[in-house]
Amino acid sequence: MNLRVIRVVKWCLISVFMLIIICFAAGVGLFVYYAKDAPKLEESKLQSKPSSVIYDKDGQVLVDLGIEKRELTDTKDIPLELVDAVTSIEDHRFFQHRGVDPIRIISSVIHNTQNDSMQGGSTLTQQLIKLSFFSTKAKDATIKRKAQEAWMAVNLERQNTKEEIITYYINKTYLGNGYYGMLTAAKSYFGKDLKSLDLAQIALLAGMPQAPNSYDPYAHPEAAKERRDMVLRAMYRYKKISKKQMDQAIAEPITEGLQAPSTSKSIPSYLDNYIKQVILEVEDKTGLDVNKAGLKIYTPLNNAAQQRLWDIFNTDQYVNFPDDLFQVASTIVDVNSGAVIAQLGGRKQPTDVTFGLNQAVEINRDWGSTMKPPTDYAPAFEYGVYKSTGDIIGDTWYLYPGTNIPVYDWDKQYQGNITVRKAVWGSRNIPAVKTLASVGLDKSQAFLETLGIKYPNMQYSNAISSNNNGEGGKFGASSEKMAAAYAAFSASGIYTTPYYVTKIVDAEGKETTMKPERKRAMKASTAYVMTDILKGVITNGTMTNGVIPGLNQAGKTGTSNYDDTQYDQAMENIDGPYDGSSLAPDENFVGYTPHYSMAVWSGYDNRMTPVWGSKLYLALDVYREMMTYLASTTDNTDWTMPEGVQKNGNELTITN
Repeated sequence: MNLRVIRVVKWCLISVFMLIIICFAAGVGLFVYYAKDAPKLEESKLQSKPSSVIYDKDGQVLVDLGIEKRELTDTKDIPLELVDAVTSIEDHRFFQHRGVDPIRIISSVIHNTQNDSMQGGSTLTQQLIKLSFFSTKAKDATIKRKAQEAWMAVNLERQNTKEEIITYYINKTYLGNGYYGMLTAAKSYFGKDLKSLDLAQIALLAGMPQAPNSYDPYAHPEAAKERRDMVLRAMYRYKKISKKQMDQAIAEPITEGLQAPSTSKSIPSYLDNYIKQVILEVEDKTGLDVNKAGLKIYTPLNNAAQQRLWDIFNTDQYVNFPDDLFQVASTIVDVNSGAVIAQLGGRKQPTDVTFGLNQAVEINRDWGSTMKPPTDYAPAFEYGVYKSTGDIIGDTWYLYPGTNIPVYDWDKQYQGNITVRKAVWGSRNIPAVKTLASVGLDKSQAFLETLGIKYPNMQYSNAISSNNNGEGGKFGASSEKMAAAYAAFSASGIYTTPYYVTKIVDAEGKETTMKPERKRAMKASTAYVMTDILKGVITNGTMTNGVIPGLNQAGKTGTSNYDDTQYDQAMENIDGPYDGSSLAPDENFVGYTPHYSMAVWSGYDNRMTPVWGSKLYLALDVYREMMTYLASTTDNTDWTMPEGVQKNGNELTITN
């Protein structure tokens, strides 16, 4: 019996050891399989990249993102205290390991199983490899990437000295506010070179690379101090400084020697909003950090149009704005390509802020009746609810479906039976809600999504409003979304996701063309009929002060509303003798030609400050001035009637 037990135990132990050996062999095999495809170690990538440059549609330089942002240091100019600080907090065994540190990996595993906070096992050499060759996004930290990172770190340590590696690291790290490399940061934050920094200042810089925005001493001084002190305690723990030095440095205020933040901008104010979107698009589609990757980025920006839009917003030469607080945001799309050729998110924006709020892409304001064409009438023609622009619909007393809440028109009156064309021209609310009810919420929502507009749950009130019930995020409308949606009407029903980048050339010369996402959102007949109706809004409807003589154009106004409680509050914020006009949080216009689509939002940042009186025409004034300029740069073509549409008198009928 005992012999049998011994045999069983023996075979169990053998099996366990065999399993361990098999797993180890499999792990080694997987490591080798991944490592064989690792990028080639190139000195040029370890060194800091040239700055990224952004170009307009004609290939002219718009901005150099590296101007006065990166200054490199030589190994001989790096103080020993900085080396001690960096290695103490990032990799205290840096001078003992050969690229990968098994002891550090085991230590981090034990720490992570016993604590809520996570500790990484990467060496400083591995971090340099990641910064130089791979995406730094957490989602890209795959087993394959980690294996290649480790393999490359080992090889780097074979061909480069420790001094060279830590110099690369110190020159490559990002330290917030656009500062790359610790010498750049030292001069920008403290006005000193590295050797002139005191111990507390050195510790601050050494601790910042892990989360430079979170440890920004201007924006987050408490977090910055906590991180700095963590570095100092690590230096003491590994016997790099004495307790007295640590205590003195910890006692030093985080603001000691800190210069006032720079107010100079390397990006001109008129380009700030647009360049912000360019950078976001590159990083979203490629995972590359524009500030580190040394890219040549080509955009569809029409620089002259962008400058004209800025002038319209910020001077009195074109539009008479009532005050500097009144805001406008606009996006202009080339209807044939879908490219964003110009965009501004506000007027009188701060000149000392880079990449501030861009209201042109925000979806926190209401686009009112500009939603009627894509939400109600276009899907009604697309799905056969209406066949003709002369179909009759009643502008009569009506409740929102499933409620006891009445729908009112802006004038609180009823026009009886009217044509669909006249319902759009007059921006009548009741016919719009009735139309949405006939189409159905699900069909309308699906139609809108083909035009890039989403809601968490469609409501019948969305027939006349882009209100997203406070959901934020990806739901609702913006000038960018509305310009692109209306561009589909102009482009025979083809919708293109708005884009800001056409081509990227990386630091090694590899060229990547960014193909726009295009799809048919509606039949050509639907798009043409909607355009024909919206052309009449200019001469017969709500946008007569948008007339540009001789220009073929179409468009729609949109006014949002206050509820009863908000209305009383808005009345208290009127800034002059009340003329009895409507009060609105937002006044909008979306218009287009065969060449361009332009959406304009206007209002105040504080939506309880109302738009009223002559202010209700400013969005349309901005459109008229900008589109007049754009029309002077193109021929005045008209839309061609497609197959499946027949003209009967003044009305159009869809026959297919």
